Amino acid sequence: MLTRAQFSVLDCCRKYPASTQRLMVQATDLSLGTVNSTIKDLIASELIDEDYNITDNGMAALEPYKVDNAIIMAAGLSSRFAPISYERPKGVLKVLGEVLVERQIRQLQEAGITDITVVVGYMKEEFFYLGDKFGVNIVVNPEYSTRNNNSTIKVVEERLGNTYICSSDDYFTVNPFEAYVYGSYYAATFEEGKTKEYCLGYKGKNKLITSVTIGGENAWVMMGHAYWDREYSKTFRRILDDVYDNPGTAGKLWEDIYIEHIDELPMVVRKYHHGIIWEFDSLDELSQFDPLFIQNVDSTIFDNICKVLDCQKTDIYGIEPIKQGMTNLSFSFYIGDNRYVYRHPGRGTEDIINRKSEAASQGVAAKLGIDKSFIFEDPDTGFKISHFIESTGKFDYHNRDHVQKAMKLLYTLHRSGETTDFPLDMHEDTKKQISLLRNSDRTKFNDFDELFNQADELNELIKKEGLPAVICHNDCYDDNFMVSGDDIYLIDWEYSGMSDYASDLAVFICDSDYTYEESLEVLRMYFGRELTSEELLHCVTYISVVSFHWFIWALYQDMVGSPVGEYLYKYYSYTKLFGGKARELIEAANNGDASVASTSSKGHSSRAKIGEARRPSDRRKPFGQRKSNEHEHKYDADKDNQ
Repeated sequence: MLTRAQFSVLDCCRKYPASTQRLMVQATDLSLGTVNSTIKDLIASELIDEDYNITDNGMAALEPYKVDNAIIMAAGLSSRFAPISYERPKGVLKVLGEVLVERQIRQLQEAGITDITVVVGYMKEEFFYLGDKFGVNIVVNPEYSTRNNNSTIKVVEERLGNTYICSSDDYFTVNPFEAYVYGSYYAATFEEGKTKEYCLGYKGKNKLITSVTIGGENAWVMMGHAYWDREYSKTFRRILDDVYDNPGTAGKLWEDIYIEHIDELPMVVRKYHHGIIWEFDSLDELSQFDPLFIQNVDSTIFDNICKVLDCQKTDIYGIEPIKQGMTNLSFSFYIGDNRYVYRHPGRGTEDIINRKSEAASQGVAAKLGIDKSFIFEDPDTGFKISHFIESTGKFDYHNRDHVQKAMKLLYTLHRSGETTDFPLDMHEDTKKQISLLRNSDRTKFNDFDELFNQADELNELIKKEGLPAVICHNDCYDDNFMVSGDDIYLIDWEYSGMSDYASDLAVFICDSDYTYEESLEVLRMYFGRELTSEELLHCVTYISVVSFHWFIWALYQDMVGSPVGEYLYKYYSYTKLFGGKARELIEAANNGDASVASTSSKGHSSRAKIGEARRPSDRRKPFGQRKSNEHEHKYDADKDNQ
């Protein structure tokens, strides 16, 4: 085994035959004395000749250090690079005239590394052409959307040896790759001032990494590529196999796993001067590096913004991604001093969301002042632009002021006389969801038929009333009420349509933790008075029908591996509770018992309870993992570097 100095001088002789000692000093960063003594050792061992040319023995000595291959991680979502990453992966963007991943492949090949694997996931088809164009291997990471980049390493673990680990979106102004590498390292650049990057602590002449902290000040930070030698790869594979199925591993970067086992995975710092390695974490950063990028980028999103807001691409700045959902991707941005939100519909959402209905309802909501954020929605594609409204708190089911304002919004909507051309029957939608469960065993539990027959019968009773449909939100639970100062707005109209007015009341209540008496108090808030016996029966009946709708939805979510926790039982319980109350009201009406068919019950304390402070329950996941709140300004754990 060679010493680090022997390797450096020997590899220099390989790259630069008949080199001089002065050149070796410059190339290896060793002192002249160390170079001189090392040359003597290498000549004595017949690894180089008297003219400093590497011998066959020298090449054999270098063989254990020869790079086997490179892995380029290209599976991640690059969520911080909104909005361009919504339309194409970051790695295929063109910077200074070159596609990022292509430039990196060429640099690897120029260094003599021809065994290159690109691991893809998000918009994977964008990378497939690389196989034909460059002869690289394409491997699909099937877990890219549910795990961090540890899953990318996992899918290629059999290929790990003397391996470069790269990210498809890095840009190197100088080729950093070499055909022979002495040992494992992580590339690093120096960050002045405070940083949120992974900061490296190290010791000794070899700069062995001893600690890594997330965030720091005036530090060398992980930046760019890494190199794993065979021993490192072997150990990391063993550790990854041991921890992969642990609940906490899914969201970790491979670097996080390295940090947790740093003593078992020796790695040194490889320092690079400022300006050699570039990682573009935002569009603003890239625009500073390539000033013509925005002007030249082919982006439908930018075109949409410019068309709606009558601006130029270069007027758009300060882009910040907003928490993502499965159906929508959103970001905020500035034009001048004004801040806006762009909602980009996710791929495939046209199959589950009627964008024309949503756009029509959004227009009504804006007209009525129910959603003052709205500016424009395209009814065909579903992109939406809104004013940015600062959220000052969460909607609280047990804050009386919140609930009263929410009920006022719903009453205003239902009594507005506004209409759209898009009906939505909640019970018919329930039947469609049940059809998705029929091929499983999830409808074979003891009282499924009882629950379904109850919902079916109660729905028929409602239909016989013949009440006209009104425009409804149909998804008005707490997360869709936006609190801004003293105002409350109802946002996210994806499931709106012409429905029974009680649909909105039912959704609101079945997603709460209200008792039956508290629910009646909410109904009184909506009407502003005691309910008639007919109104009470109608609303209670509909709450049971809608609770069953969400129960079936929750069953389906559980079946496909996205359980909603306590809400499955909550919807089940509300289906039975309000179904039973509906039967009591029907029986009372048949018997002429007016005391039961009333919202005024002796001794109930619902008015006090609505105002009590309660521990907020967990939020349910929306329909089909279906949305993101485009006004909720939080970042998801980023999965950029997969």
